[in-house]
Amino acid sequence: MPVVDVDPDELRYLTGHDEKDDDELKSDLFDLGLEFEGWTEDDEFQLEFAPDRLDRLSVEGVARSLRYHYGDDRGVEVPNTNSADWTIEVEDQPDERPYVTGAIVRGLDMDEAALESLIQLQEKLHATMGRKRAKGAIGVHDLTMLKGDSATGETGKSITYTSADPDEATFVPLDADAEMTPSEVMASHETGQTYGDLVADFDRVPAIYDAIGLFSFPPVINGRRTEVSVDSRDLFIEMTGTDQWTIDHMCNIVCYALAARGGQVERVDVSYADDAPGEYAGKTLERPDFSVRTKTVTHDRIESILGVSLDSREVIDYAERAGLDATETESDAGVAYEVEVPPYRVDVIHPLDIIDDIGRALGFNSLEPTYPDVSTVGGRHERSRLEDAARDALVGLGFEDLLNFHMINEVENFERMGLPVPGTDEQAADAVGLADPITIQEPYSEDYTILRTWALPSIMMVLESNTHRSYPQDLAEIGLAAGLDDSENTGVAEHRTVAAALARTDASYEDAKARLQALADAFDKDLETPPTTHPSFIDGRAAEVVLDGESVGVIGEIHPKVLVEHDLELPVAAFEFRLDALE
Repeated sequence: MPVVDVDPDELRYLTGHDEKDDDELKSDLFDLGLEFEGWTEDDEFQLEFAPDRLDRLSVEGVARSLRYHYGDDRGVEVPNTNSADWTIEVEDQPDERPYVTGAIVRGLDMDEAALESLIQLQEKLHATMGRKRAKGAIGVHDLTMLKGDSATGETGKSITYTSADPDEATFVPLDADAEMTPSEVMASHETGQTYGDLVADFDRVPAIYDAIGLFSFPPVINGRRTEVSVDSRDLFIEMTGTDQWTIDHMCNIVCYALAARGGQVERVDVSYADDAPGEYAGKTLERPDFSVRTKTVTHDRIESILGVSLDSREVIDYAERAGLDATETESDAGVAYEVEVPPYRVDVIHPLDIIDDIGRALGFNSLEPTYPDVSTVGGRHERSRLEDAARDALVGLGFEDLLNFHMINEVENFERMGLPVPGTDEQAADAVGLADPITIQEPYSEDYTILRTWALPSIMMVLESNTHRSYPQDLAEIGLAAGLDDSENTGVAEHRTVAAALARTDASYEDAKARLQALADAFDKDLETPPTTHPSFIDGRAAEVVLDGESVGVIGEIHPKVLVEHDLELPVAAFEFRLDALE
């Protein structure tokens, strides 16, 4: 979950509610879904929230939500924008990073708090929507330090987004005192070493020029000439990336935050060359794109989901208090609402998102619980009973119970465990964990791109994070695993899996086998362990898990390459098998 540092005094200033003490602010923030996680060394709130509300990655965004919560603001707010005076000319840009967007914000009264908030917002957007700058990267520049060329066929000024020879172009990057080429930045500059891999394989690297020369090397680092300080009043914002929608909405979030500081947003024209890669070749885009989207939701569905009776005036009122605009209309399903969504809300995709906003404005804590109108009483499912029994048995055998995310990424699930890419290695086709994964189409983070196909990688990640803890560490988890399966109606095969690992100086196959045998005996199952091979385990120290004659998993000693990959300096023995084998 994203965590944002927020100064409570800044919240009081930006909301106009100086009377709110810290406890009241915490309570109000919790109503919005932002949980207080503790204090920073600078006496700031650490707030954790769902990763969908990226407009709250800054104190300005949090304050905006509070003002709606307090009823000080209502409905959709769209900042006024001045006409474009600057153009971003796009020509000969790298095919691998073809898109750019931008905006100008004038008249800011920057102080240390505002600058720190802007830097934090930039970093958090990079980590989430920008996928660590791979999908989108933000550059913020002091406009007074830019010298624009004459815009092609237009009045006004221009800068150029293009490509450059990494060994010939030069500029002075941030935190440096001498000119460097992009290649030198990637080789010897701290920031260049961190993000240089994003463009290291490009023949020509992304570059942004003004009339003086190179001033930005996206997505790696900006030039020192245009560095923003507390004395900056007018800012030029540019963003490059692999997806126009993503960088446009990142730009919207930044512009709204700066507008909350009193800035005046000014449009920028983005002019793509006729032969530019991508769907915008030959087009000129006016940015930022503050267009308002519309979603339709029915009255019956709102009442059904929230479990309360509302009249249309209340629905419209709650929508406006959530920062939306709603207009009553008619549909085939009866009364409905056309709901306008502001440009900074990247999370509103489905009508249920609208209903969630209405529910928060109503106040979920105010809802009274009621028994459902059914004639049966709920009970524990047999699968849940089995899971609890298996978990109790594992804890009794000395394992510490874990609850990990079911989402993971391909590198953790396959490569770091020594598994080949699914479908490319016939010898490993039947290996536990080797299944075609369910891929998340639009993940918010590159850390969570698939559903895991087995649980042992999650345990290894926990061991990697706990190398500073004392040993032995005996960990176990019962959780979800899934893979693509054309024989299923849904195309997806899900199952509950049991995984356990022993990390200790004397961990061996025999130790894991002893605990697995005890677990099988507890469920009156016949256990066999014929030898097998598995890329994650040492050859000759691995076996199948066969319960009542059915092969359901694998057991063995983790391969040294996997241990080294996870920075583990002592042996690990582990097993994993399907939970339903214990039925």
